[in-house]
Parts: sequence; C-alpha cells; structure tokens
Amino acid sequence: MSARMPVVFVSHGAPDALLKAPETVACWRRIGTEVPAPKAILAVSAHWEARLPTASLAGAPETIHDFSGFAPALHAMRYPAPGAPGLAERAIALLTAAGIAAELHPSRGLDHGAWVPLSAMVPEANVPVTQLSLARHAGPAAHLALGRALAPLRDEGVLLLASGSITHNFDWLHGQETGDPPPLPEAQAFADWLAGRAAAGDVAAMLDYRNTPQGAAAHPSEEHFLPFFVALGAAAGERPARLRPPFTYGGLAMDAYVWPSSTLEP
Repeated sequence: MSARMPVVFVSHGAPDALLKAPETVACWRRIGTEVPAPKAILAVSAHWEARLPTASLAGAPETIHDFSGFAPALHAMRYPAPGAPGLAERAIALLTAAGIAAELHPSRGLDHGAWVPLSAMVPEANVPVTQLSLARHAGPAAHLALGRALAPLRDEGVLLLASGSITHNFDWLHGQETGDPPPLPEAQAFADWLAGRAAAGDVAAMLDYRNTPQGAAAHPSEEHFLPFFVALGAAAGERPARLRPPFTYGGLAMDAYVWPSSTLEP
C-alpha cells in the first residue's frame, strides 16, 4: 500500500497569478516539492460546477482558458499533463458507494483553477490528472461529505488538490498599478478566523462560516470556498499547515493549507 498522501487546498487567485504573484507561485512550488510524489492528482476547482459531482475521462485534458482580458502570454500557456480516466472512474465509484449520486464526463479539460497552480506544483506536467466538479446548488456540508467519501484515494497514491479562494468578493478588490495594496481588514479577519478554526479542528464552526461577522461578505457566492470543504472532508480530522503568501488586489487572501501539518518541513 502507498504511504498516505496529504490533502492540499490552494487559493488560486486571479488567472494571472503565474505572472503577477511570485510569492504565491513560490508557495505552490514549495508544496509540489515537499509533498510525496503522487501517482495521480484529483483536482477540485471552483471553476467547474455541474448538476452532480462529475469526473472527467479525458485522456489528454485540454488546457481551458476560461477567462478574457489578460496578457497574451497567459492565453498562450498550456499544461499538457496526461489524463487519469481510471482515477475518474474510481472517484465516482467511491462517491456512489457513499450514497452520493455522481457522473462521468467524456472529455472535460483543466480550467485555470487547476492548471494555474499545477503549473508551479508539477511544472513537468508528468503526473496524470483529472478534474472533479463541484455540485451546483449543494452547500458546505454536502462538499464535506464528498471529501470524506474520497478520502480512501489518499491511501492509493492520489493527491487531492482543492483549488478555490479563502476570500472572494469583487467589491473588496483594488487595482495593482503601483503594487499590491495592504490587505483589507475584513478579508484579513476572515482569513485569520478560518485559520484558527482549522487549527482547532472546529468543523461545526467552519460549516457555519456565513454566520460569522465577515463570512457572507467574504463569499457572496460560495463556489470559491466549497473546494476548501472537500479538502477538509478528505483530511479526516487531521490538522493543517497554513501557508500565507501575500494578499493580491487587497481582498484576495492567497492562503494555502496542507493536511497533515507534518507534511511540510519546518
């Protein structure tokens, strides 16, 4: 049996993080260097929602440029990792066995929530990867359950990479013409609150995050926070290490989490 793989959550930021957020990129590279080499990667991104959790059977996933208005260099980037259709089928089998209805997609590629951080974590693009969607209209508890159902993959050499954002409110963002502004106090407060609850293993409080002072404002819609709950479920009670690259655009917390905390070197 393979050694148990860690679980990773990253805040992927704006699509141009690879070009404009060097400290975040360095954080992703560190994670890719220090976690054990996976046999395959299951990526769960905020940028794919489907009626049911859906995994891709793509053998050679397309690099999806699901954005506009950014530098041509970003649109020219490709992440040519091989697909992992067997992992997709295994993930759906685990969800089905847990009573979670799920589906397969024949060809869906990798959106920027997946390929942007992977470009730094696994720059050789030599690890098979498939993507699993969020469940549209399902909340944190449902995605926590989804992660718990997928936890056995960790004992099969699979790295679960959840990609979203710790804060995601466009009204909190400011331009970068002269460098990043300081973190917005509300965004910093929510990021620090979450870190405290994650360190304490307080799942109930995290599920109820919208009733905290900044929770609903940090996530006017939930899709960018739901991958965190998938990771939390798969972590199975372990405590995480928190990595803290600088905020981008003032309002985007770029925190990453790795479960268990012992995965990363001090």
